[in-house]
Amino acid sequence: MARRDLTGAVDFAYLESYAAHDQAIIEEVLGLFREQASLWSRLLDQSGDAQTWRDAVHTLKGSARGIGAQGLAAACATAESHAEQLPAVRDALDMVLADIAAYLHEQALRSLKSGAIRST
Repeated sequence: MARRDLTGAVDFAYLESYAAHDQAIIEEVLGLFREQASLWSRLLDQSGDAQTWRDAVHTLKGSARGIGAQGLAAACATAESHAEQLPAVRDALDMVLADIAAYLHEQALRSLKSGAIRST
């Protein structure tokens, strides 16, 4: 998985700019998002308590906006009042998580390459 695998679900240029291009902060924010996403995804079940999944969708919407995942944020905004849109939220979340994995993989490769160049 590498940057070429990005779907565009996350605007990494926005995130990088917002974090002043500090890769450590970017990685920390994305790590926190992934941890929280594992919790939120379990709550995105319309057969459960409506307030629970609405709270999860609302929280996810704000976090998505924070990392530049506007498509996910829009899906969450729609699902807040339309439970039948929860599958679209799950799909958008999956795309965001795939993009995050590709982005972080690419950053790790760059780090390895730059470290190899400096050590020679």
